[in-house]
Amino acid sequence: MIYDISHVTTYSYEASVGATRCAIRLTPRDCARQRVLSSRIDASPTPESARSSIDFFGNHIVETTIREPHARLRIALYARVEVDRVEPPAPCLTPAWESVSRAAAGSRTLARESPVHWLFPSRQAPLYAPATHYARESFPPGRPVLEGAEELMRRIQRDFAYDPHATHVATPLAEAFDARGGVCQDFAHIMIAGLRGLALPAAYVSGYIRTIPARGQPRLEGADASHAWVAVWCGEPFGWIHLDPTNAMYADENHIVVALGRDYADVSPIDGVIVGAGRQALDVSVDIRAVGDL
Repeated sequence: MIYDISHVTTYSYEASVGATRCAIRLTPRDCARQRVLSSRIDASPTPESARSSIDFFGNHIVETTIREPHARLRIALYARVEVDRVEPPAPCLTPAWESVSRAAAGSRTLARESPVHWLFPSRQAPLYAPATHYARESFPPGRPVLEGAEELMRRIQRDFAYDPHATHVATPLAEAFDARGGVCQDFAHIMIAGLRGLALPAAYVSGYIRTIPARGQPRLEGADASHAWVAVWCGEPFGWIHLDPTNAMYADENHIVVALGRDYADVSPIDGVIVGAGRQALDVSVDIRAVGDL
């Protein structure tokens, strides 16, 4: 599949902002089974400076500085991405979860690909005993790691209510877990915390999921959404398998990877500082169109 993506973020400020400095993580990743054919980021007002780099996790970052006073900031990504997913392995063929845990802990490298980076608690996915206990139910002794991870994913989708009003971007994991509700970010953090509590490597994946309208219905502009899911390391030779606990499914050709980190704090689409006062309003519009769609 080849997709054209637009992601437009607009900040409107109550009072004029004197300067803005931000880090933009909107460019999709070039990675296994995904290739970025073209991309650009536009900002208005035009930045005084813009610097592109790749962070430790392999994510593309654009750092910009705007010194022109402004009451509105618009940041837009336009990209074309080719996605060629493969079927996941049969879960029963993956190693026992205990051996995967030992292999990760015994890794002899600190290179970017090493599973050891994804074993430890992080700011928004801390170790939380109830989450560990919840995950342990899916991992009896000797169970293949992907069997356990798949069951955990399906249990989260079953037991936790999708409720956009239940949480916000800074809601602690414990609060979302205890409320048994939240959004894709919360479900990903809960699954990651549970897996790491069992000493299994798990990463936070941010990206997009293409929505497909019901038969006979027109496709809506901006109806697609930023999304989050989980990558679980399943040992050699299987590597990282992507699981979407919000939808209880493996990531497929409708999932587009933007960034990968320990939790949301590593992959926030836009963050930074402004020099100003007063309130602000945020509007985000995402559109994903398969090349050839009408």
